[in-house]
Amino acid sequence: MTQPTGAAPAALPESDSMGTIMGHPKGLFVLFFAEMWERFSYYGMRALLIFYLVQHWMFSDQKASVIYGAYTALVYITPMIGGYLADRWLGQRKAVLFGAVLLTFGHLLMAVEGDGGGDGIALSVFWLALAFIVVGSGFLKANISVIVGQLYPRTDIRRDAAYTIFYMGINLGAAIGTIIAGYLGQTYGWAYGFGAAGIGMLLGLVVFIWGKPFLLGRGEAPDPAALLRRVAGVPLEWLLYLTGFGAVAIVWLLVQYQSLVGALLGISGAVLVIYVLYTAVTKLAREDRDRIFAMIFLILGSVLFWSLFEQAGSSLNLFADRHVDRTMLGAEIPASLLQSLNPIYIVILAPLFAWLWTALARRGLEPSAPAKFGIAMLQLGAGFFVLVAGAHEAGTGNPTPILFIFLIYLLLTTGELCLSPVGLSAMNRLAPTHMASLIMGAWFFASAAGNFVAGLIAAATGAVHGTEAGAAKEVVLGVYSNVGWVAIGAGVVVLIISPLIRRLMHLDTLKDDAPLPGAAEIGEPQAAGIHPSGDVR
Repeated sequence: MTQPTGAAPAALPESDSMGTIMGHPKGLFVLFFAEMWERFSYYGMRALLIFYLVQHWMFSDQKASVIYGAYTALVYITPMIGGYLADRWLGQRKAVLFGAVLLTFGHLLMAVEGDGGGDGIALSVFWLALAFIVVGSGFLKANISVIVGQLYPRTDIRRDAAYTIFYMGINLGAAIGTIIAGYLGQTYGWAYGFGAAGIGMLLGLVVFIWGKPFLLGRGEAPDPAALLRRVAGVPLEWLLYLTGFGAVAIVWLLVQYQSLVGALLGISGAVLVIYVLYTAVTKLAREDRDRIFAMIFLILGSVLFWSLFEQAGSSLNLFADRHVDRTMLGAEIPASLLQSLNPIYIVILAPLFAWLWTALARRGLEPSAPAKFGIAMLQLGAGFFVLVAGAHEAGTGNPTPILFIFLIYLLLTTGELCLSPVGLSAMNRLAPTHMASLIMGAWFFASAAGNFVAGLIAAATGAVHGTEAGAAKEVVLGVYSNVGWVAIGAGVVVLIISPLIRRLMHLDTLKDDAPLPGAAEIGEPQAAGIHPSGDVR
């Protein structure tokens, strides 16, 4: 595979004439709200999906968990392709716009529910809806995150805070979408819940189109003239869009045959790692090569984290439905609404974490990115141990108090805030410019692998059929106990070797590719990321 060509950043405006909000470019908040509505749709649908598979289409717990894992894996693997196409031809903005259109189609198709398990035509429409969502996410997810990074110099001290603010937008949308779509879907019918998700995606598309001027020219095609060139009589830009629709047909097949997804993950993962390592060893200077090695470590760490964390939408959702006392204020709440706890916690805690990282960085005390990953693993393990302990305290034959669902999501959330926005920032900050979207795609590929493995773990929790609820609950708790020990062990190992990984990042020599015009206007000195110790955070 050859190196992408023509991927230099598009020319930027001479000054940031749009001003700032809270010290950040206004474009950050356009991306904030566009992604907020996209996540409203995605997580609103996700909160219902495992119940839809089990209760409407009548799949077994094991089969539904594998379908869920394969679908979410595909959602995260396709950004690798969308990122490459954006780097080389489309540019990030057009890729995001096209992805949003596909996502709108997909979420609206989810409202076609049919008669349930025996309705073959409606089931085919359901697979098609998932395919549109998967491919749309591939064009949107990695590229909108890249645009966030393009708004800041690489050494800007505000970058981790910016990604944390952006991450708060993601989770604000997820919280609102989960509550509205989950409530409508489990109270009035699936079509109402999925229809609400589709409307949310449409709003995200409108916000992104409206806010184009605030992006200050970031994310445009590296060579606009190349998109006009005709290939087989068709302009290249439209040929790329047609390729996207062709990918929908391929994914339509994959979501129905989940074993193919596992093979795809293995093959594409090997190709991706080999390509990135080959590029690092043969074409990059020593420091950029070392940074690639550090990023690969972080990516592999995130695979493990997400494979354990992503029980939330599948097995934890079913556990809450079957084994938890969900009575609050005298009323029983739908289990899907508990999926809102994670994004609500993030909305509450993200500003605190954004302030904390910046405050520690100014004092030279901020943990390195790999150390934050280790801390995230420890909190993940602690969360599962809390749930297991609470369930055993209540007794196998009794429902688990809802307090322990609140506690596990709290610990999973604080772990997530130590890993996900930090990882997003590290990928964009450390990657060579011409590989920015590809590396971001690799970051989401790690989530794909993690989600697929999470589906297999969730399937193990549904291994007991035809027995009393207490026995089924014990199987789930046994799996969760193992998950907790794996997470704790991994966290300790990552913390031990984190100083070595930090040295590979060469943060003390990290430089901007070129000064971003207008930096002085937004109050950032040239060495904003340089601390008295000489470290660049």
